[in-house]
Amino acid sequence: MSFLRGSLNYVWCTTSVLGKGATGAVFQGVNKNNGEPVAVKTFNQLSHMRPQDVQMREFEVLKKVKHENIVKLLAIEEEQDGRGKVIVMELCTGGSLFNILDDPENTYGLAESEFLLVLEHLSAGMKHLRDNNLVHRDLKPGNIMKFISDDGSTIYKLTDFGAARELQEDQQFVSLYGTEEYLHPDMYERAVLRKPVGKMFGATVDLWSIGVTLYHVATGNLPFRPFGGRRNKETMFYITTKKASGVIAGTQTSENGPIEWSRELPQNCQLSMGLKKIVTPLLAGLLEVDSQRIWSFDKFFTEVTNTLCRKPVHIFNVHTASLIKVFLHPEEKLIALQTHIQEQTEVAPFSQILLLGEILLLNLIKESTPGKGYPVTTEEKPLMLFARENNNVALPVDLELPKFPVFANLVSVENDASQAKVACSVGHVCKRRIDKLANCSRLFRDAVEAFMGLVSSELTKLLDKSQRSKEITKAVEDTVIAIQRGEALGQQIIKKFSIPSTIESKNWANELGCKSNEFLSGLTPAITQLHYRYVKESNLRAEWESNTRGLRCPWLSKASFRAATLVDRLRDGWQHLLRDRATRNLTYNDEQFHVLERIKVTETGRRLKALLETECIPSMTQRAECFADWYKIAQTVFLQTRILNKDVENYEHTLELFSDRLSLESRVAHENLTRSLERLSGQLSTIEKSSTPNEETAKVWKNVCKEQEHIALTVYENGILMDQLHELCRLDSSGEEDTEDSEHD
Repeated sequence: MSFLRGSLNYVWCTTSVLGKGATGAVFQGVNKNNGEPVAVKTFNQLSHMRPQDVQMREFEVLKKVKHENIVKLLAIEEEQDGRGKVIVMELCTGGSLFNILDDPENTYGLAESEFLLVLEHLSAGMKHLRDNNLVHRDLKPGNIMKFISDDGSTIYKLTDFGAARELQEDQQFVSLYGTEEYLHPDMYERAVLRKPVGKMFGATVDLWSIGVTLYHVATGNLPFRPFGGRRNKETMFYITTKKASGVIAGTQTSENGPIEWSRELPQNCQLSMGLKKIVTPLLAGLLEVDSQRIWSFDKFFTEVTNTLCRKPVHIFNVHTASLIKVFLHPEEKLIALQTHIQEQTEVAPFSQILLLGEILLLNLIKESTPGKGYPVTTEEKPLMLFARENNNVALPVDLELPKFPVFANLVSVENDASQAKVACSVGHVCKRRIDKLANCSRLFRDAVEAFMGLVSSELTKLLDKSQRSKEITKAVEDTVIAIQRGEALGQQIIKKFSIPSTIESKNWANELGCKSNEFLSGLTPAITQLHYRYVKESNLRAEWESNTRGLRCPWLSKASFRAATLVDRLRDGWQHLLRDRATRNLTYNDEQFHVLERIKVTETGRRLKALLETECIPSMTQRAECFADWYKIAQTVFLQTRILNKDVENYEHTLELFSDRLSLESRVAHENLTRSLERLSGQLSTIEKSSTPNEETAKVWKNVCKEQEHIALTVYENGILMDQLHELCRLDSSGEEDTEDSEHD
């Protein structure tokens, strides 16, 4: 019997089965002309028994659609032995989404990035169908294929249009198609329960199938699961029709037992809390049975666009040693980001210190900057979140680890393969937890570097500000001396010539000394000492290195790589036992190797669990405790820097007020002195007319004129200095406002 079949331009082997359905099968084939691999769909006798227009419908639909997210039609040809037409399509080497979900790695759903890819491509393919007024009617993971393009990127594509047909938005149909777990409840009632209900169905039945598919992709399980599965059809119908609005899952765990309803995605799925918050309402809208609340396709496409346009902001919360994600809308601003963070961490916005590297987030953006303008973050380089009012660190409590299975004493190729698959599934859970702990141990190190950089930068800026304040203080002191000398000389002249005057001398130097003494003798040495200890001597770094010396680091010990090796060994054992199951009857030697593979799987599982529970978790617990101790010191230094910075600001403000008053009052004193000297000048002119001035009088008058010029020059220079001081204070005030804002970052 020949397994080789062909058409004019293609040939395929019936042993290379890619998939089978009720009306046909799909085989891997080859283009005779260029050797390009293809997928060939053939039809069985049941398919040929359908009406001719129904048989032709799939061909017509495939000719009509052309989109990146729909499997490409290459040709429709007649099979050479007269068995009818075959459909030749591009080959999707990644397999179906159903097979991907069946892999032990995806027991609890796809990874977040892959889920978002499925969501994007599934909705894009469906939008193309609706733009062409088509309804699929058999959407499920088995009809979504993974295509690997030449550049290695993944594209998910819709396939199997055997049930598809044209249908306008307001049209309905009565024929029944689909797979029962993914059927809309109204279709389920007729197709599965065989109830003679006179209902008609619209295009929105595809939305229910999309909802079930997305839940399956996100969690690895179907949303509605009666005890016993398909055999419990009445309960299945009850779960889907009696669930409340907003419920996205219902599970029955015992015969005739209660239904456990859920409005949330399970904790063990791989989606982050930030994405769950967005996806859950999406699923609730798709899995709605109330005709008044059911979504339209436009609503679905809008919500998907709103989800996919968001910018993921990766944040490492040092107080729980966990990486979180916030999906920020392009137009959301800082307050929205801070609110999202608070929802996931309970750290209030005013207490959040957000760093990217060593730089405060608010030094990179403004409060009004929209999300699309935020810097890019990744899991390797996230924002670091520190709480201003909390220095505790507590590792989150994970769900209980699933148990590794125990093989039965008797060899059973069927059961052993199933048990090995479960072992692989648990192994992947272990690996993900080890990866998370290893990455967090690295991020702890990065967080320490980032906070030390922040403290060093703040102390350096504080020292510079302190030095500048000292220079300004010295300049004001010089001005005070000049003004007081001028005033003293004026007083001497007035006294010598007995000129009436209301000028009162003030001891500006004493007043300034009282104000500057605390700054120069208290604040400045404290700032210098703090800068020396934590910038020049790097005491914080020494403290961290001292605390962690001798502790194992999962990142540095390459725990992730070792876990990956062990998981590969588990998968290798599973594949061996799968081949044995396909063989069915084992020879004596094969059975001995089979037993050895069971031992290998058991031992590898034990080692993987030990790596997680006796190495990674204890070492991360110790590092978290060390970080908490270190952060108490670092936080204290940071707060001291903030307090000293505020004190310097207050001193600068006091100095500014003093300078303003000095400028004003010295100007008034100068004007009074000028008027007094003018009167003296008049008296001297009268004396000059009556007698020639003697040598002593001429000398005094010459000195008075010189001193008046000197005072005028001093007051002018003082005015310039005051203007510079005002400008510096204004800049400082502006800079500190930015820093204060960044504290709320």
